[in-house]
Amino acid sequence: MKKKMIVITLISFILLLAFGISYYFTHNAVLFSLAITFGTCFYHLAIRLIVGLGMNSIFHNKMNYNKWWFKERKFESKLYSFLQVKKWKKHLPTFDSKTFDIKEHSFEEILQATCQSEIVHEINMVLSFVPIVFTIWFGSLAAFIITSILAFCFDCLFVIIQRYNRPRLRRLLKK
Repeated sequence: MKKKMIVITLISFILLLAFGISYYFTHNAVLFSLAITFGTCFYHLAIRLIVGLGMNSIFHNKMNYNKWWFKERKFESKLYSFLQVKKWKKHLPTFDSKTFDIKEHSFEEILQATCQSEIVHEINMVLSFVPIVFTIWFGSLAAFIITSILAFCFDCLFVIIQRYNRPRLRRLLKK
């Protein structure tokens, strides 16, 4: 998944440049819309790569899973049951599946990685709304709000998965 995300990010950037330069010379509204579309895609993908790689270079998947932020809240198990997380979590992509492979890592290492992953996705959730600022220059408020909300919700799914898995990993670690 890592390679695919990098390639798609680069393609988005190239298309942003191509349509942006084409619009600059032609002032064609369709090219402007395409430049904004690929620019927004590029932002959402690039920021996720930057935040993930930045956090990994700082913490190296060694976060303290006993901190208050990572503890399960009373309402969570009922919420995850209601959302049927167990049924859909396996269908979402993993940036680097080796990070969560029990054949390569101990339960403690995987627990630490879930914490880092959660923080990365929570930062991404906040940064999802930055493109709304772009409306100052480009207009299209509705488009930027919609893409920001969708990106926020997408990252929220990954936070849910990390928080859903963590209590199970804790129990396995105790055994």
